[in-house]
Amino acid sequence: MNTRTLSVKEARHLSERHVTLRNDLVAASHGLKTLAEQRIVKSCAAKLDSIRLDEGRYKVKLTAAEYAETFGIDPTTAYEQLKAVSKTLLDRVIKREEQGRRGLKVHLDHWVSGITYHEGEAWVELRFSHEATPYLMTLRGNHTTYLLKQAAGLRSIYSWRLLEMLMQFKDTGWRQIDVADFAKAMDAKPSHAKDFAQLRRWVIEAAVKELTEKDGWLIDWKPIKAGRKVTALRFDFKRDPQGRLDM
Repeated sequence: MNTRTLSVKEARHLSERHVTLRNDLVAASHGLKTLAEQRIVKSCAAKLDSIRLDEGRYKVKLTAAEYAETFGIDPTTAYEQLKAVSKTLLDRVIKREEQGRRGLKVHLDHWVSGITYHEGEAWVELRFSHEATPYLMTLRGNHTTYLLKQAAGLRSIYSWRLLEMLMQFKDTGWRQIDVADFAKAMDAKPSHAKDFAQLRRWVIEAAVKELTEKDGWLIDWKPIKAGRKVTALRFDFKRDPQGRLDM
């Protein structure tokens, strides 16, 4: 296994890249089940560029050394995570729902059409599917952008998804969302989605706490009720003036 150490410049080059997502992807079920899957897909998405996309080339290579430096993990762990994700990612789909005239329409798109994993040289190459690629392009303001380094210190996939949701509404500083839509966007476990107490404990409060402590946010949230039932959530947020990252 070859996991050479990156120079400071190389490591910074990846962490300073932006992740760009179409807004309907932020609201959709991502289908990515683990933090490693999220990290690898979004790291590769950050390496996409307009020239590559215009030429119809959707292949992106991510090395274990890049991955380890970006997320602050040891090279052996990075190597094992790349290897594990290469075996699961072909099954992951983006799920979007919309109400049509004759009922609910469900769209399912695979994230990748193929994966190459080079065990000896410790890198993985993702071939983003033709259907998924438009979700990762800058489209006339209909997109959400954030620095990859904003998510690099996060240890929860729910924190990462909440970060994407906040960045989508960073210009307003607030977001109100139906509980069901929130659970869908978070890809919350069915048991959490059905039980607000569980959703609150394991998803909302945990994600808010981590974003506050690790990514410099000030976040106030409250449940909105219809009678005794919580039907929506309101988030008011801004960057902490003493936080470590700029928006």
